[in-house]
Amino acid sequence: MQIHNLPKIKKKNKRLGRGPGSGRGKTSGRGHKGAKVRSGRLFFIGFAGGNLPYFRRIPKRGFTHLKRRKERCQIVNLKDINDKFNAKEEVNPETLFSKKLIRERTGLVKILGKGKIEKALSFSVHRVSEKTREKIEKAGGKIECLTL
Repeated sequence: MQIHNLPKIKKKNKRLGRGPGSGRGKTSGRGHKGAKVRSGRLFFIGFAGGNLPYFRRIPKRGFTHLKRRKERCQIVNLKDINDKFNAKEEVNPETLFSKKLIRERTGLVKILGKGKIEKALSFSVHRVSEKTREKIEKAGGKIECLTL
């Protein structure tokens, strides 16, 4: 005997609610009254068989503000600045926005040190990494940190 020659075995579905003679009439195998008899969801998520649910047993402490968000910086690398700016030019959020290096005029701007800088530029941005600071000063540039 092989798998493709086996007889087809298919279990018949329970025919519920087809009268008292069927053995599953009237209550259709659900019994009398209670949550399991009703239509829809049986129990809510976290139901613990009538006990106090776990999320209600543990103590609630502290306060978290829903609107609190992490401070996000718009990041610009030195290689992009080196390509778009000329020597002795001012690099600030306005000029970065006009040259399409950042997406928003407002918000924090951080300069990172990926790439080289060969021009003496004056920066006035919110954040500058340490490595970047060294590279800019080595090229003869100035850095001024803005505050919000």
